[in-house]
Amino acid sequence: MNKAILMGRLTRDPEVRYTQGDNQMAIARYTLAVDRRFNRNNDENTADFIPCVAFGKAGEFAEKYFRKGIKVAVTGRIQTGSYTNKEGVRVYTTEVIVEEQEFAESKNSNSNADGGFGGGNAPSSAAPMAAGDGFMNIPDGIDEELPFN
Repeated sequence: MNKAILMGRLTRDPEVRYTQGDNQMAIARYTLAVDRRFNRNNDENTADFIPCVAFGKAGEFAEKYFRKGIKVAVTGRIQTGSYTNKEGVRVYTTEVIVEEQEFAESKNSNSNADGGFGGGNAPSSAAPMAAGDGFMNIPDGIDEELPFN
């Protein structure tokens, strides 16, 4: 079984290209900085920088919503390959081919001004305010409408 599960922050905005032809497909490449659980010699935390590739709709999603610094969770498979560079040297590659990707923190917890997710905020009357723990507060007066107590 070849399954990789990662959670980390984008080191920069995704690089997106589209295939040629009638059925164009997005190919998004980005690198995740994934903290290591344990460190040797009690040094500062270290991270691994893992290249990821998302194809098709997943690539379009990454292009539209992913920005440097946001925290994402990715599942996929590890793929190795190789090529010969301009100097004739064989270069070996390892990357994660993305099968699923999602945000790993709320928009409000991101330090960017707009969280990298685009335009303004909804008026406060349109939705309840979010609590600091990521859950929404229940507005007053709707207790009877809830399907649980």
